[in-house]
Amino acid sequence: MAELGKKYCVYCLAEVSPLRFRCTECQDIELCPECFSAGAEIGHHRRYHGYQLVDGGRFTLWGPEAEGGWTSREEQLLLDAIEQFGFGNWEDMAAHVGASRTPQEVMEHYVSMYIHGNLGKACIPDTIPNRVTDHTCPSGGPLSPSLTTPLPPLDISVAEQQQLGYMPLRDDYEIEYDQDAETLISGLSVNYDDDDVEIELKRAHVDMYVRKLRERQRRKNIARDYNLVPAFLGKDKKEKERAARRKVTKEEKELRLKLRPLYQFMSCKEFDDLFENMHKEKMLRAKIRELQRYRRNGITKMEESAEYEAARHKREKRKENKAAAAAAAAAGGAKRGKEEGRDGEFAAIEHLPGFELLSDREKVLCSSLNLSPARYVTVKTIIIKDHLQKRQGIPSKSRLPSYLDKVLKKRILNFLTESGWISRDAS
Repeated sequence: MAELGKKYCVYCLAEVSPLRFRCTECQDIELCPECFSAGAEIGHHRRYHGYQLVDGGRFTLWGPEAEGGWTSREEQLLLDAIEQFGFGNWEDMAAHVGASRTPQEVMEHYVSMYIHGNLGKACIPDTIPNRVTDHTCPSGGPLSPSLTTPLPPLDISVAEQQQLGYMPLRDDYEIEYDQDAETLISGLSVNYDDDDVEIELKRAHVDMYVRKLRERQRRKNIARDYNLVPAFLGKDKKEKERAARRKVTKEEKELRLKLRPLYQFMSCKEFDDLFENMHKEKMLRAKIRELQRYRRNGITKMEESAEYEAARHKREKRKENKAAAAAAAAAGGAKRGKEEGRDGEFAAIEHLPGFELLSDREKVLCSSLNLSPARYVTVKTIIIKDHLQKRQGIPSKSRLPSYLDKVLKKRILNFLTESGWISRDAS
């Protein structure tokens, strides 16, 4: 007699308590899964009758040795979830299966049983015909992520970002170069039945889109390298930095014009650094020549150089006075007509203010240039003051009087250099 509470198959008499199939048309007909799948018939029961699954979902599809002990009800919920939420959405799939399963367990069970298991090996072929080539590789493919990798965001305020329509986290603008470039690929779709001509046409669309992306990125790089964004915004700190730069000489301006073809190979900062280093090289060479002159005169310490310069200036001043005295003595021993001519040379300026402040050579210079002593003293003071500021490293802007043209300025600079008032490098 069958044990109380247990169910048995009416065909093979095997125990069917965990899972059985009950006929909905015949009474007391319950079959085991093996007999039901074989289409067993007994009495008035036929294989085409309707049936009902009786178990409560507690049996396992993969056997008791399967990891995790997944029941048939959980397996059914998992398959429903993968169809509803899609592969990879493990959090929503775990919530659909039940609170007893975590997203990690759901992923591991599906991958191990339905992909790498026997069911996956039987359903998924080893080679898929007309497989689409993946062009999103990071090794320089047409849709390589390296093309769209954002640069560090610009250092601008929120108000300036709104003014430009700039999105710092994406390094994008609301209106990009060739705004409609994405329409080339927005409608593309790759199908397994595409022929070679259609595939090549779609590749051509992708290639055109990539070219537009590269041009867009190139323009962004140019705007960064040449500081076009701060120039457009007119930021005050940039203007202050520009005002604090050293004065560019005429020779450097001419050299910049000659090297303009290099602009396409160098950024703005690199080009400015090049000329700044060239200026430093020039200053270092001048300093080296000065130090070599000190060494030739036996000076080995910088403290001694100040004394040497003061002594040299006094020595040159004495030579100048001796030369002036010799010229005066020669003029005194000359004929009276020459003396009268000499006196007549200074007649135009000897009654003007400041005449008594000039040396004999300066009187000759002012007379030859037809320049009043007061104006000469003003120009001399400005030139010497600028020279001292430059030697101390203080930037200065020379403001010479309007009546001083280039010829007069050159003559006065040469005279002050020969007299020892300023150095030859400054002139």
